[in-house]
Amino acid sequence: MKKIDNILLISFHLINVILITLYLYPGSILGFIVHNDLNRQPQISKDFIISSNHFFVFIFISSIGILAYRNSKNINILINYLLSASIILELAHFIIPKRGFELKDLLGNILGTILIIGVYKFLKRYGKN
Repeated sequence: MKKIDNILLISFHLINVILITLYLYPGSILGFIVHNDLNRQPQISKDFIISSNHFFVFIFISSIGILAYRNSKNINILINYLLSASIILELAHFIIPKRGFELKDLLGNILGTILIIGVYKFLKRYGKN
């Protein structure tokens, strides 16, 4: 189990570096890879009220983070980090060239993060450990 925990921890930090790089780069690295266009974002699925891409990404990163830190005394620091990152990374788009702040992206970030934190807290309270 210790080996899996170490893999999760390393994965979480590596994914964070990748996410922050993708988020703060002026233009879309993924858009360039998929569409050969820095101004075009690839779309995982159709957006509804929130950005589905952002929702799924923050579900993924929050899940890996919660799994990596679930038995750590630093879990509350992680939760604060995830919530802060979900907000700050999107707000940074106000000042990054070729990027733009979008409320639906911010909502996707926050809701993806809150969903996983809520599941974690529910399972911690009512689930078997």
